Amino acid sequence: MLPLGGARAADYPNHAITMIVGFAPGGFVDTLARTVAQKLSERLKQNVIVENRAGAGGNIAHRLVADAKPDGYTILAASTSIAINDQLYKNKGYDTQAFTAVSIAASTPEILANSPQRPEKDLKDVVATARAKGINFGTAGAGSGSFIAAEYFFRHLAKVPAQHIPFQGGAPAITAALGNQIDLLAIAMAGGVAQPIKRGLLRGIASASEKRVEGLEDTPTYAEMGYPGFVVTSWTGYFVNAKTDPAIVTKLNQEINAIMKDPAIVAKIKPIGFTPIYGTKDDAQKMFEDEVKKWGTMVNTIGVAIGK
Repeated sequence: MLPLGGARAADYPNHAITMIVGFAPGGFVDTLARTVAQKLSERLKQNVIVENRAGAGGNIAHRLVADAKPDGYTILAASTSIAINDQLYKNKGYDTQAFTAVSIAASTPEILANSPQRPEKDLKDVVATARAKGINFGTAGAGSGSFIAAEYFFRHLAKVPAQHIPFQGGAPAITAALGNQIDLLAIAMAGGVAQPIKRGLLRGIASASEKRVEGLEDTPTYAEMGYPGFVVTSWTGYFVNAKTDPAIVTKLNQEINAIMKDPAIVAKIKPIGFTPIYGTKDDAQKMFEDEVKKWGTMVNTIGVAIGK
């Protein structure tokens, strides 16, 4: 069987590849997926067709790829939701172990921001306000990584009350923050908040990164504000059915790494808050497994679940 497996890998790809995105067009997962798909098509000399299958927090797309033939011709472009949903959804319709990670291609830290009109100028002010009279925070929706990270921070770390206000996506949540209609915005940095912070339209309160983000040096980390170890990122990655020939997974991993090292790609994604990630398929799988555990701990700690 080994020579046959090698032959399949050597022949790959010999027809079009489908990349399934679990979200609507226009978001950061879709935007990066289309860039990667275009470059992958050029490098592999085969069409890479992007299909958006939004719904159920990404689970519709996840199920499609989990059930796909394990031949490398169906790739999932996923976000952190694939790790979050392992514990968040009780009936996903698939097993998280049905996937193998090809590449975790880019990450962006979770961030808290508010309107400059708000009196809270830093995280200590935010916690003091929450403790004294309560505070609210808006996100792109219930079940999003930003919601889970913020809930975990307020409930478990700061131990202060905070009311969640879900929006139908990141853009309306940002608009509400710009209009000072919510106390706080919890969002992934690459979700469209970097430029408003740079322009002074929003104030960066805290970034869940290991160090201050390039271009947003005025936004301190949670660690600097007294909460060491609170490092939470949203990311986008590429997955295939776990039974796919490892040689094909390696080939895809190498191609995506090369794409993410392209100076033009780096110049495109860094200003919006993305940091490219490079590594082997084993590195990607290890990061994925670690993220499943990390997000599972946060989900279970705050006691949220969808479904029965």
